[in-house]
Parts: sequence; C-alpha cells; structure tokens
Amino acid sequence: MPPSSVILGGCPKAFKNVNRKRKVSVLPIIRVLVAEDHRDWRKLVRLLFQIRPEWQVICEVSDGSEAVKKAEELKPDLILLDIGLPKLDGIEAARRIRQFSPNSKIVFLSVEHSADIVEEALGTGALGYVCKTDTQSDLLSAVETVLRGEPFVSRSIKGYKLPDTPGANAPL
Repeated sequence: MPPSSVILGGCPKAFKNVNRKRKVSVLPIIRVLVAEDHRDWRKLVRLLFQIRPEWQVICEVSDGSEAVKKAEELKPDLILLDIGLPKLDGIEAARRIRQFSPNSKIVFLSVEHSADIVEEALGTGALGYVCKTDTQSDLLSAVETVLRGEPFVSRSIKGYKLPDTPGANAPL
C-alpha cells in the first residue's frame, strides 16, 4: 500500500481529492535595493534576507548618487539606505528618491543613533530606521513593519518617539 494510503486511511482516491482542494498561496516578490558603502554590511543583509526568499535584493550600490540613479531606474519596493554614504549622504539621497520613486518604502540602516538624526531621516518620508548595532535583532521586523506601511525605529534609540500616525513625518 502506498504511504499516502496509510496516512489517509487506505484511500488513495481521498489523497487525490485533498491535493486538488489545497490552495497554494504565492507570496509576492519584494524587490530590494541596498545602498551601503561597506561590503560586509551588504553581505549581512543578504544573509538575513535568505530567511525570507520573497525578499529579493535586486541591486546593491555603495554611494548615494548611485542609489538615486538605481531607484529611479528600477523602482524597487524597498530601499535599505545607509546615512553615511559617499558622494551623496543617505538623507539627501532619500529626498531625491522620493521624487523619482515615491512608492518605494525606505528603511535607514545606520550607525547614527541620535534622535535628531532619526527625525531628519524619517522626515524624508522614510518609514524605518534601524541602528546597525541592532541589525540582527531589528532589521527583519523593521522590514515587515514598513512593508505594512507602519513606522519602525530601533528600540535602542533614546529620546525619539514614533509619531501617532504612519507617515506623520512624510513631506507634504
């Protein structure tokens, strides 16, 4: 008797019917642009994203100017953006990206952790801010939260309070 017959009480026909009725849900692919000047951080992001195969890194860049160019060209769903990028800092890059790719959600990933920097970064219309020291504990949660359209800031940032409504810091 085939193994499927044993599981379903000896009725191979029932097994076939179960398979036909089963709905398979396909998760949408989230296309991600990573703008980070340190190769090791880009590698870490890729490793963390392997947990969620529907999050696909489609492009990696190492400076702010290239981030703007690729965001305009590719229109990614999500952009992970360092603040301390060469050529064009991440905050200015985010402002420009908002013009060319307004539907892309932005999460900052930075060593900067002052409330003032966080406020300025989120003031660009970004919804997320993760301190690099919190990457392993916070990045996946931040991405999930931001993809739902909700703001996220690392818990280790002192003195910053999330706005009551999503997008409260977004420019008009």
